[in-house]
Amino acid sequence: MLRAGIVGLPNVGKSTLFNAMTKAEAVATSYMFSTIEPNVGIVSVKDDRLAVLQNIYKPKKVTPTTFEFTDIAGLVSGASQGEGLGNQFLSQIREVDAICQVVRCFEDKSVAHVDNSVDPIRDIETIKLELFLADMDLIDRRLQRLEKKVKAKVKEALVEQSVIKQIKDVMEEGGNPQTIDFDDEELKLIRSFNLLVLKPMIIVANIGEDDLQDVTKNPYYEALETYVQHENVGIVYISAKVESEIASLSDEEQASFMEAYGMTKSGLDVLIEKSYALLGLKTFFTAGDPEVRAWTFKEGMKAPACAGTIHSDFERGFIKAETLAYNDLVTYGTQQHAKEHGKVRLEGKEYFVKDGDIIHFRFNV
Repeated sequence: MLRAGIVGLPNVGKSTLFNAMTKAEAVATSYMFSTIEPNVGIVSVKDDRLAVLQNIYKPKKVTPTTFEFTDIAGLVSGASQGEGLGNQFLSQIREVDAICQVVRCFEDKSVAHVDNSVDPIRDIETIKLELFLADMDLIDRRLQRLEKKVKAKVKEALVEQSVIKQIKDVMEEGGNPQTIDFDDEELKLIRSFNLLVLKPMIIVANIGEDDLQDVTKNPYYEALETYVQHENVGIVYISAKVESEIASLSDEEQASFMEAYGMTKSGLDVLIEKSYALLGLKTFFTAGDPEVRAWTFKEGMKAPACAGTIHSDFERGFIKAETLAYNDLVTYGTQQHAKEHGKVRLEGKEYFVKDGDIIHFRFNV
């Protein structure tokens, strides 16, 4: 399961957003550090194709794919040195696949700001600096541990030292280490570092409900859009307050409520879509009488690896993947008709799974 961490300064709306996403009861107060232990919630990913597949296959059960969100306590300046329990919180961020940084873009005198004023770009820079300092500390410690092995000309240590130094040099020059061209072996090594600056990030601008119908009237969001053009991050705006209200309504009530705000879909759905795009995630389906189910995979995965997301035995004993494209199924109405028109294919181990593929894996263990 893919995991995203919700981070930001205290009192920017992280826990309110988390509650709306998961319909959980994470603590949401106007006090600093009300979230100490991370709250974890599982969110179903909406996919309109599931309803179509349900109508075609008439399964007993429909299961959407899921995304895990972790509400991590508010970071403050000095977190990398332990301020505000910062070391504990930074270690929690290292465990996630992507970072959703919530920044406050609304005025509210009843909700204190840790820096006594609203300035989302300053807030981003504060978090950015703490992630940078935490990673530099980790990098320096790794380089120190490598010294003896490097002197002894141990090949693995020399490779690791080279990779780490490249990352450190780029970071010290103010560059983005995500742009470094590493080979597959180096990339595998880098992933083991769990560096914060290498994690994909989305800026979540938490705006006031009055700005939803025309976000261009919010000067904070306008400044953010200009800012992120020079950063390797995504951006999405939401009103955590409105999202929490939407989450408390029935599906029918949600539609009319969102229409009143000029919304075609909830901000949470947009955030999940952006998170998927940022991580290069796609969806394939398994379908039949017992169950129609969505599965998440990373773009570029081959059929055996996707089979392994269902069960390790499927990957270990992989033979073939009986595959039908979603659009072909819709065109011909049933899997049998699609098969009669040559649209059901048997794919082997080198097949790159595509978004929307409906797959039956053949295996033998």
